[in-house]
Amino acid sequence: HGAAPPAWRRAELRPVELKDGRRLQQVCYDERQAHTSNLAYPAEAAAGVDALLAEPYGNWHVETAESTVQVRVTKKGQAQVHRQRAEGAVGPTAHDRVKPRLIDPGDPIFGVLGADAAKRRQVDAFLRLLAPTLDAVEDRAPLHVVDLGCGNAYLSFAAHRYLATQRAERGGARLTGVDLRDAARARNTAIAEKLSAADVSFVAGTIADAELPPGDLVLALHACDTATDDALARAVRWEAPVVIAAPCCHHETAAAIRAAGAPAPYGLLGKHGILRERMADVLTDALRATLLRLLGYRVDVVEFVSSEHTARNVAIRAVRTGAAADPDLVPEYRSLVKAWGLRPHLAVLLADELTVRHGGAW
Repeated sequence: HGAAPPAWRRAELRPVELKDGRRLQQVCYDERQAHTSNLAYPAEAAAGVDALLAEPYGNWHVETAESTVQVRVTKKGQAQVHRQRAEGAVGPTAHDRVKPRLIDPGDPIFGVLGADAAKRRQVDAFLRLLAPTLDAVEDRAPLHVVDLGCGNAYLSFAAHRYLATQRAERGGARLTGVDLRDAARARNTAIAEKLSAADVSFVAGTIADAELPPGDLVLALHACDTATDDALARAVRWEAPVVIAAPCCHHETAAAIRAAGAPAPYGLLGKHGILRERMADVLTDALRATLLRLLGYRVDVVEFVSSEHTARNVAIRAVRTGAAADPDLVPEYRSLVKAWGLRPHLAVLLADELTVRHGGAW
């Protein structure tokens, strides 16, 4: 940690094969967006790496063919290094390369959860989606993870296992899961007891009203329809540093499109049920991402797991920066909802917060 912050909030490097040959792809994130450049070997690539090494980043994650190395630099300037052997050879650019799992496939947690190979892949994909956000909760000890609409909570249990291990010397992590069904609370509590996870608890209640302390890392994984909006709204009101949502169905928007039809020239998209549903998915998540950006979050919408595992494979990943939104964002949002005749449920829930920041009615 240096006196001045790094030039970028986060940076990622990976080799890629392009038409012009192999390049080192550099993706740097500021408060609002990602900036991508493809650096030629050797000079440009070396210069890019050297420039990032000179920045005062506190956390480094490096994957090689032999191992995964994680380095954390403490406030006193001391480096804490964690190494994990890779499961297999890692090809630098192959799409089917074998990556080391962030939780050992032999970990007892999988035996208790009954996770098959597909679920283990989903767990690993989720943890890789989560890992880049952890700088934003570096100072939270213990880190409080809240899963709103947790269901059977196997991803939440896995996230807790990973975070508790990674943060063992920094207060660990605790998990609170919320689900409407008391049966889910009882089932998940029993699993926590089998895992001897004393810092994991579950409550039965609605996402909006369940009594629990604010979360540092808020999850909403496959909450149905507007339940995702309830979770996002609660996270925003908590000013949660990190929010990850993997939305499920989007009945509200699909019903609105079915009733009013799609605006010109998109009428053909609304004539077929499956296309209408997919358009509703895209619209709903685009509007959710925009509303989060308007309320001080840096947001990216990313692939969650491959579509062979679930039909819903999009995640909204948001990190709170408090930065002002792009001034063009409000008129772009208003134009889109007007054209489609929509009033997103998330906008209704957060109308007061949006008015305070941007004025007008929402």
